[in-house]
Amino acid sequence: MPRDEAEHGDSEPRSPTIKSVETSLEIIDELQARDGARVSELAETVGKSKGTIHKHLITLLKHDYVVKEGDEYRIGLRFLDVGGYALNQIEGRQYIESKIRELADLTGETVQFSVEQRGRCVILGRKAGQKGVFSRARVGKRFYMHQVAGGKAILANLSDERVREIVARHGLPAATDATITSEAALFDELETVRERGYAFNIDESTQGLHAVGVPLMGPDGDVFGAFAVAGPSHRMRGEQFKDEIPNIVRSIVNELELNLAHS
Repeated sequence: MPRDEAEHGDSEPRSPTIKSVETSLEIIDELQARDGARVSELAETVGKSKGTIHKHLITLLKHDYVVKEGDEYRIGLRFLDVGGYALNQIEGRQYIESKIRELADLTGETVQFSVEQRGRCVILGRKAGQKGVFSRARVGKRFYMHQVAGGKAILANLSDERVREIVARHGLPAATDATITSEAALFDELETVRERGYAFNIDESTQGLHAVGVPLMGPDGDVFGAFAVAGPSHRMRGEQFKDEIPNIVRSIVNELELNLAHS
């Protein structure tokens, strides 16, 4: 399973962390968020001296995790190798990617497959159909689980204890006015998702974006991840949104579950 499981796999480390490693990771996060940055900019945002930042960058540069263009540093392509390795560890990846493409072709909308890791929803595969809208979402991008259809589909198939752990760790921040922000409302929503077998995102992550999320169950009976079909609210509405697309996704997911069970 792609989830961390060290009982539940979401507890904070109990031993002290290595501060220098944390600094390097903060630098990497800032380079990604800023699409590149200078030493002085990183020193200001990370809160370290320019000399310290420079030493970390030189180390990362030596190992190809960053590149230097003029006086600016950017994320290096070495991360593609690491990310590709992480993706290749996912069980049944070839089947999942095939179903992503099939769903994108059938619906014409954008399709994503996500898993839960450390309480966040992580995109493992994505394809825009013929009518798919532009999005900055990409493979590896993380979302708050309660904000997205795939995340809610996964949460509905976790224990109440696990859901409470995730809420305690990450909270229920709002992306829009429609986002669920109370634990009681979330549990009510998850009960509804369990009863009907799929989740909706109605303007909850992005205003004007609607999505349907269907859980993928593994051969062991645990939730493996979730498929989501997303599109603009003017298309994703009425019977098509409430019934037709969920039924299409559920039929594809059922086929995939059978493939995984016998692979």
